[in-house]
Amino acid sequence: MVKRKRVAVIGAGLGGLSAAIRLAVNGFDVDLYEQGDKAGGKANQISLNGFRFDTGPSLLTMPFVIKELFEYSGERIEDYLELIPLRNLCKYFYPDKTIINAYADVGKFAEEISTKTIDAAQSVKQYLKYAEKIYELTAELFLFSDFSDRQNFYKPEALKTLFQINKIDPFRTMHQANKSFFKDPKTIQLFDRYATYNGSNPYKAPATLNIIQHVEYNLGGFILKQGVYSLVEALYNLAKKKGVKFFFNSKVTQILQDNFSVKGLLVNRNGIHEKKEYDVVIANADVNYTYKNLLNNSDTKSAKRYSKLEPSSSAMVFYWGVKGRNENLDVHNILFSKDYKKEFIDLFEKQVCPEDPTVYIYISSKFNISDAPEDHENWYVMINAPYIQNQNWNEELQKSRNNIIKKINEILGIDVETKIIFEKVLTPEMIEQSTSSFRGSLYGISSNGKSAAFVRQKIKSKEYNGLYFCGGSAHPGGGIPLVILSGKLAAEAVMKS
Repeated sequence: MVKRKRVAVIGAGLGGLSAAIRLAVNGFDVDLYEQGDKAGGKANQISLNGFRFDTGPSLLTMPFVIKELFEYSGERIEDYLELIPLRNLCKYFYPDKTIINAYADVGKFAEEISTKTIDAAQSVKQYLKYAEKIYELTAELFLFSDFSDRQNFYKPEALKTLFQINKIDPFRTMHQANKSFFKDPKTIQLFDRYATYNGSNPYKAPATLNIIQHVEYNLGGFILKQGVYSLVEALYNLAKKKGVKFFFNSKVTQILQDNFSVKGLLVNRNGIHEKKEYDVVIANADVNYTYKNLLNNSDTKSAKRYSKLEPSSSAMVFYWGVKGRNENLDVHNILFSKDYKKEFIDLFEKQVCPEDPTVYIYISSKFNISDAPEDHENWYVMINAPYIQNQNWNEELQKSRNNIIKKINEILGIDVETKIIFEKVLTPEMIEQSTSSFRGSLYGISSNGKSAAFVRQKIKSKEYNGLYFCGGSAHPGGGIPLVILSGKLAAEAVMKS
């Protein structure tokens, strides 16, 4: 009788849950270790004083990725989750009081742009066709395939991409490409914003990232009826049903290896260190943290290379319980800065929180009234923040809070300070402490360069036999669907080996 391989997964984020479920379905013994007291990682929740907040990602795209995971497991997604398509993907507010609704209906959205800016509706439609072409040429190779398996580069889909490299627009920046389609600064700023979806700078990130706009506008944006954390709960319950064993409040302190072959883990459980033997380890943990802290080896080629790469941006988040209902706001809202380029200079060059930040406000109580007391709303208020680099975060926090309140008051015409009855905050330092993310970055490395997609950590370790990576800092990247795909690719690589 063949002995079943024992697999350890480090981190109960969405990527780790995804990998664990697939391996358990295929008969592997899977143990999942999480340093916190519940699953979720960055996709967590806060429930206090009658308010509930999702703490991390707030928009769901590519729901077919989640549906496929349930189907693979012999389950129906409808028995676990309720997905609702958004009619308005986001409401954009500009300093001059212009409001643009990013309707999910592309025709309606194009007309909105033509009404509110000097750009024609046809330009929007052409732009989204361009974004769709990038997706068609890159998705199979860049999203759905394992970069560490060279055979994937010889598949017909990959060769098609490589032979039409110019059509994926890798040699222009996102801003340059957007400026070639549109004349109005408002439209350009709206589409430049999508670089922040993976913590990057639109003035440096390759235009290939305009694939994101296709995913959101042509494939659609969704909300989860009970909030994003309901996805975590659904995958946690599915994993338990398939036999995954969970160990919470269990901090992995070392990946044990002998002559670059994985042998197991050293785990701190309630102050007691335990050695656990495993054949395979999947690190759903920050890549830099894994090399430096878990493998205790920063001298391998991969570790040296990765440590030199620029981290993605981080975030400053305020969770506000707000008195009253604000009919002017939608589920997802953006209050833009006056000078977008300066905002990214502040973030990536000066490495400070922007003086004039773009403010994102997510209000889940707009669709799930139980997330806030009656006649109140739960505001998740976020700005992009630099990765950690010797900043004084107490000063940055107070400065950012003042700037955010000033912007909200100016653009929305309200005195928001008098409406806040509850507040919790999240800083880059707190993100690093709670998730072990290198320098508090949200997405591992930034995509501020033409080769970004190729230098991200591959699924299968080159140096350590039996070690695999998944999650937001590994291939294919951050965001709900991509980390779930990352877990899928890790599980498939383990099964293939």
